[in-house]
Amino acid sequence: MIEKIETMVPEHYNSEQHVGSGRSSGRVSLTMADMGLSTIIGAKNNDATGKSLSADMKNTFYRLRIWDSRSRSHSIDKSLRSAFILLNSIKEKLAVPDTVVENTAHLYRKALSKKLTRGRNIAGVISASLYISCKEAGIPRTLADIADASNISVKDLSRHVRVLVKNLDLKLEAYDSSEFVTRIASIAQISEKTQRGALNILSDAKEKGATEGKNPVAMAASSLYLSCMMNNEDKSQRKIAAASGISMVTIRTRARFLVQTLNLSNVFA
Repeated sequence: MIEKIETMVPEHYNSEQHVGSGRSSGRVSLTMADMGLSTIIGAKNNDATGKSLSADMKNTFYRLRIWDSRSRSHSIDKSLRSAFILLNSIKEKLAVPDTVVENTAHLYRKALSKKLTRGRNIAGVISASLYISCKEAGIPRTLADIADASNISVKDLSRHVRVLVKNLDLKLEAYDSSEFVTRIASIAQISEKTQRGALNILSDAKEKGATEGKNPVAMAASSLYLSCMMNNEDKSQRKIAAASGISMVTIRTRARFLVQTLNLSNVFA
């Protein structure tokens, strides 16, 4: 059955074609263990006209119900159900779009078909699948965001991400620092003018190659801090640190780096 999972999911899956709100929608969804395609054998012993079934037919349906129940308890089915229950919980916490959630389910099924879940915890694999899906869709969610929502460590999540990227032959582009500016600014209640200033700082830094290898969230937070100073907007390092999840020490360090790189000595002492 493991081998069949891969063939049931198109290699170039378009989640927008299959996003459904649940079983009642009657649409296929990869976020359901059976993808919404299973049937349920009822407990009634009547036919469509309401006529009672014969003794032999009752015995036949009894055996079918048993087989159906056993098939639903298969280990693969249990893994999928557990993973997608957790995925739904994380989705609510992080407010990620349905298209990303569907692609996450697609990646998890691929990992399961390649037996990458063996010896690894379900939370780690499904969370890693979500992180990868967010990166592919350009949705700014950090390792720390997803690790916190799924109640695992960043180290554990990072390890699972590496396993999936390597074994599923994935290529992930690094996040652009500018993707985090709006998010941090919204939490810290920073004005749009200051946000535009931060984006200009990041753009200049990127042209000079100063963002390569740097934590994109830290660079976004530091650029916002500098832009606040340039626009006389009273936002403390502490508030920006709390909004971004980056320490004040890191923000100061990255701010000094940007000042030196972009010659902004009149802004930061």
